[in-house]
Amino acid sequence: MKNNENDIIVGLDIGTTKIACIVGQKDEYGKIEILGYGKTESIGVKRGVVANIENTVKSIRKAVEIAEEESQVEIKAVHVGIAGQHIRSQQHRGNIIRDDPNKEISQAEIEKLKMDMYKLNMSPGEEIIDVIPQDYIIDNEEGIREPRGMLGSTLEANFHIIIGQTAAAKNIYTCVRKAGLEVEALILEPIASAQAVLSDEEKEAGIALVDIGGGTTDIAIFQDHIIRHTAVIPFGGEIITEDVKEGCSIIKRYAEELKLKFGSALAEKNSDNEVVAIPGLRGRPPKEITLKNLANIIEARLKDIIELIDFEIKNSGFKKKLIGGIVLTGGGSQLKHMDIFTQYNTGMDTRIGYPNEYLSGKNSDKMAAPMFATGIGLVIEGIRRSEIQSNLEEETDNTKSKGRGFLGLGSKKDKERAYTEPGVSFLNKIKAFFEDDQAIE
Repeated sequence: MKNNENDIIVGLDIGTTKIACIVGQKDEYGKIEILGYGKTESIGVKRGVVANIENTVKSIRKAVEIAEEESQVEIKAVHVGIAGQHIRSQQHRGNIIRDDPNKEISQAEIEKLKMDMYKLNMSPGEEIIDVIPQDYIIDNEEGIREPRGMLGSTLEANFHIIIGQTAAAKNIYTCVRKAGLEVEALILEPIASAQAVLSDEEKEAGIALVDIGGGTTDIAIFQDHIIRHTAVIPFGGEIITEDVKEGCSIIKRYAEELKLKFGSALAEKNSDNEVVAIPGLRGRPPKEITLKNLANIIEARLKDIIELIDFEIKNSGFKKKLIGGIVLTGGGSQLKHMDIFTQYNTGMDTRIGYPNEYLSGKNSDKMAAPMFATGIGLVIEGIRRSEIQSNLEEETDNTKSKGRGFLGLGSKKDKERAYTEPGVSFLNKIKAFFEDDQAIE
């Protein structure tokens, strides 16, 4: 097997119903080539949050083993998606005064401005999971998307701050480490999904990305290329399965199969004489269920979820500015007539998002399914962050500067700093915590 080389990125999507491990790299045309993937049932996660460490570790190991075998890549480090109802976000502006306004703005200065955001005070039990630049301001000139190489006395930026519960993030990190892997980054799942299914034109026009997973529905709103709002709704496809199970009086496995094969978001599209038979329990005859009744059960729950989605879009203040409307992705978007139902209930143009635009032609159609949007997005975002880090290291080499990169912890002194000094990323704090625990053992 090959080692997990620098140009190969692995995305790990730890979902409520599935765990997907996707191995990819950028080809010579700038497209993403998927080298291999592994998918297994998730048995330790509830509503996007780890509920059982041991079961989650088993599922991660199995998915990784399948991905390693298919890709012939030895997986050592992964970019992990994070979601769950504990996630929230806020906006903040930061600035630095430059030492030499006649020198070009460097990647290191941009990273310093970003890392300063980690100094913000949070409520007890919360940490800043990620900091996403929206746009930059140089000497009061606003709307700059790429400040590197420009000149100016002051560098400011508007940031989208992702905040989550410390314990939930640590549990994800613990699971990945127990599975024998390193965590390169914790990435908010709707941000990853957006990277996989949205075009630059849609992000400019204004779009709401809605990723309907098993346990949660994740929302990311873009306008003028800027991430404006993120939210997580604690309902997804699994609650629809539970409704089908209760409404049809069948076991959960049959309810899930029934939903996937025959489910529809619009009851009016089914006639009363369309019937499907479900095997009965031992010694009992098969149970007949009309597809119209099935669709009625699904439609009732979906209406609740769509109302919550519409509320979040209105709450962002951007609903009337979203020319592109809504893009649905994730496993829950694959229900029949889902786009029509969403458009009817929100009044916004809606399409289903497939992660095929950025995929190489070498990949199978199976990988272009909405259920893989988050995993593929994690690979795309991982490549983007790796390129930023390469720029930073290149600057460091060119200036003959000695010091650690922003993604590493470096010396023991650096690790001690991670506990006490503000401005250190949450992921680096967790790494320092676990490395010190191992040293004590």
